Amino acid sequence: MHISDGVLSAPVLAAGWIITAIFIALAIWWSKKKGIEVEMIPKLSVMTAVFFVVCLVHIPIGPTCVHFMLDGLLGIMLGILSYPAFFIGLVLQAFLFQFGGVTTIGINTVNVGIPALIAYVIFQRGMKSELLSSRRGFSAGVFGAIAGGVAVLLVAVFTAGALIASGEQFTGVAVALVVTHIPVMIIEAAVVGSVVAFLARVKPELIGNLGGDKK
Repeated sequence: MHISDGVLSAPVLAAGWIITAIFIALAIWWSKKKGIEVEMIPKLSVMTAVFFVVCLVHIPIGPTCVHFMLDGLLGIMLGILSYPAFFIGLVLQAFLFQFGGVTTIGINTVNVGIPALIAYVIFQRGMKSELLSSRRGFSAGVFGAIAGGVAVLLVAVFTAGALIASGEQFTGVAVALVVTHIPVMIIEAAVVGSVVAFLARVKPELIGNLGGDKK
């Protein structure tokens, strides 16, 4: 998700900025419509900081290295507001630590933002089906783990797709990117599942509709 400048083609870069601008505008419009922009600022700030910090921990895997991102957790806790949270985090990382390029901030945000939104939908749909059914074996932790794992996989796939769309010479790198993120997917699934299960018990309002969000 930290693609550098000079790697991607102009159409991919342009598409990334257009999609990011649309989603940020939608997030701002939605928060104003619901009247929650003020009360969400603390949670948005904390989760942006969490994303910023965990990305600094790099783990060597073979000839490359990967890092955690907690993409699914941000999606579950922030919903559509996770998109601007990722944008802010990536801007700070690009300018403060040169993680990723400046021209690629748009597409890098797409690569992590959309998977987070998908993770949110997976979790909310899962919990709704759990509440409406008689099956008690599933829990918030299970759906959180599924959402967290899927989010990481999608981040890798989206990033690989951006690389391949910019040239066939990146195919090998794209495949390696997806493969090396499999361990991260497993670890983050466990972490996100554990965190969500804990929050569901002690502070359910932090994870959206599970906590009886009336907005």
